[in-house]
Amino acid sequence: QVQLVESGGGSVQSGGSLTLSCVASGTTDSAFCMGWFRQIPGKGRENIASIDSDGSYSGGDIGKDRFIISAENAKKAVILTMNDLKPEDTARYYCAANFGETENCMTFKYWGQGTQVTVSS
Repeated sequence: QVQLVESGGGSVQSGGSLTLSCVASGTTDSAFCMGWFRQIPGKGRENIASIDSDGSYSGGDIGKDRFIISAENAKKAVILTMNDLKPEDTARYYCAANFGETENCMTFKYWGQGTQVTVSS
C-alpha cells in the first residue's frame, strides 16, 4: 500500500522560508511523478509544481520565483523549498504521486494527508 507522508510545515513570519518534504513508501517502482498542491479553506486545490523521476518538472504561477521543487529519486521523495513566504501562502500543502510512469503528472492517484503552513504578517 502506497503511503505519502509530508513534513516540514509550520508557522513562519512573512519573508521567511520553509522546506516541505514528502516521502513515499510501499512501492518498488523507480519511475514516478510527484507534485505539490495547496488548499486554502473555502477555495479549490491549487497545483504548485510537479517533477518526475527523469528530472522534468512543471509549475504554474503559484510561488513563481519563490518556490522550488526537487526530487530525491533514491528516497522516492519530493521537496518543496518555499522562500519569501507571504500571508497569502497560508494553506494546507499536499503531496501527490503516481508510480510506474512519468507521463502522467496531472491526475494523481496517491495523496498525502497534508501539512499546514501558516505565514503571519
